[in-house]
Amino acid sequence: MICQVCGAANDLDQEFCRKCQNKLLVVSGSSETYDEGPSGEGISLDEHLLERVSVLEEIVKRSAETLKVLLEGFHRQEKNGFVIQTGLLALKDLLERKGLLVEQEFVELWEGRVDQHMTVLEKRERFLERKERILAEHKGPGRERLVGLLGEAELAFFALDPEKAMTILEEAWKLDRGNAELAFFLGESWFNDGEAGKAAPALKHVLERRPQHFEALVYSGVLENDLGRPENAVDYLKRALALRPDAFLPAFALGAIHAGAGQLAKAETLLKRAVQIEENPQALSLLGTIAYERGRLRDAIDALQRAVKLDPDDEDGLFQLGLCYLDRGWTQKAAERFRAALELNPNRIELHEAKKLLGPAGNGPLPGLTGAASDRAGRAAALAARDPQKALALYRRALKADPDNPTLQIAFALVCSTVGRTVEAVATTRRVLALKPEEPIAAAAWATLLEALRAEGKFREGTQVAGEMLEVVTSNFARSIGYFQRAAARAEMGEQLDEALEDAERALRLSPRDMRQFPLAAKGWVHYKRKEFARAVECLSRAAELGETPTGLAHLGLAFLAVGDAKEARKAFDRAKRRGGRSTERHGGLEARMLEQIRRNLQLTEKVSSRPGRRKSRTS
Repeated sequence: MICQVCGAANDLDQEFCRKCQNKLLVVSGSSETYDEGPSGEGISLDEHLLERVSVLEEIVKRSAETLKVLLEGFHRQEKNGFVIQTGLLALKDLLERKGLLVEQEFVELWEGRVDQHMTVLEKRERFLERKERILAEHKGPGRERLVGLLGEAELAFFALDPEKAMTILEEAWKLDRGNAELAFFLGESWFNDGEAGKAAPALKHVLERRPQHFEALVYSGVLENDLGRPENAVDYLKRALALRPDAFLPAFALGAIHAGAGQLAKAETLLKRAVQIEENPQALSLLGTIAYERGRLRDAIDALQRAVKLDPDDEDGLFQLGLCYLDRGWTQKAAERFRAALELNPNRIELHEAKKLLGPAGNGPLPGLTGAASDRAGRAAALAARDPQKALALYRRALKADPDNPTLQIAFALVCSTVGRTVEAVATTRRVLALKPEEPIAAAAWATLLEALRAEGKFREGTQVAGEMLEVVTSNFARSIGYFQRAAARAEMGEQLDEALEDAERALRLSPRDMRQFPLAAKGWVHYKRKEFARAVECLSRAAELGETPTGLAHLGLAFLAVGDAKEARKAFDRAKRRGGRSTERHGGLEARMLEQIRRNLQLTEKVSSRPGRRKSRTS
């Protein structure tokens, strides 16, 4: 009997092939064996077909049994998961009753850990996809050592320890400096982690060996622009676009760079090309902003409407569309768009202003720091306003050197709030407060916690936290923070507005002169919610004179619209736009948006385009 899969000879009574273990379906013999005549000698074709059908029936039966076993296993896992989740919820309820846990904080931390683990798993998947290519790229001696290091890195990824894995891979790269695949994986990982200083040399190393490496060209272009070298960035991205004329990302990135440099005509041409390849909300939003600045209001409105239709959470697109509507005289539509933008980011934190709330704990060098922690914290503080992501990385490293310094933790939490990592900010400040520090430190921790909750739009929780703060703090400075934060939170919810107005007035009486803009802005917003628009304009204007913030100026613009003064509203919104980074000026918000877009899409682009036999996607 000859196996139909591998061709090996088998005994007639065997059911499975002795070599490949496949089911034996075809009996091989002389042509006379199959006799379709009535003589009955040999095996007829009908009998042979019947036997094959029987075998197929057996295969289907076994498949059904296997599927049944898998389904039973799935149901067991589902039941086990339900039991585990019920146990965790019971533990949460118990800890909550004992006052050791806050549900919202618990859920946020849980979600944060899930996101963290998913990021590690994604990086692990990327490594496993490239591992064989890295090995294939190796030339010369030391292969066994490289195999061992890659195995150790894989184990570290499986242990959810990406830092250890990256350290091992750096060691592997030192062993095999000519390995472009390994250099690209490291450069890409550092790029996604925001470590431009390490990513740029690795990607340059890749391009020295493979000048036509599309992904490395795009990454390098973005990094060069981020490092303040736009001429080099344009060169890299032009080369990438020449390699793939139908690629969205290099066209979009080039357009964003030209827009940031004020070359609006070039930027518009490239962005139109990018939008033809892929109708992307960020590209359309940028295209609309450029059309608006070039005086083509109809084109701007069309592009921005398409952008916010594709991405209803595009705060910048909504804000710019509001400005367009305002110029058209559509004040009601404009107010709706501005309110929608504020709801998406109700209290955008401006680090310089927020640090004023920290009092002595937030001013000057952080006390009690020495050595590496002091150096890293100092560099982080200098970078915080300009590049909060890099500052965040430096603060993390400083905390490793001095994990128990409360003012270092507060500074770290405030930067977390600035970049939207509210879960970490809340958890860090609560850890500081659990230590029951002295009031200056405690007041700074409370203020940071309240700013984080406001930035996240968690006003009800912010009201409760402000109440807790007012029960324990005694200084006028700290109490003024608690009162105006509670007033602002109640105003945002539109609830207890009489009490909110009383809180704002108390805060105004207690606050020092250099902090009066905060309670004034809160009082103005309370008046707005009470539909006392003239009083709102008065308070918000005084607050803006003392210290401008994007949110305060946007509130002022809405108040001017409510009293029918579109001209002053336009001025306020323009100032809010400039203050909040919504601008095509160099070093404005466009570079940050471009970098975010590239980081979000390029990894998927490279992954899809690198698979053999795959048709190019629209983003490749």
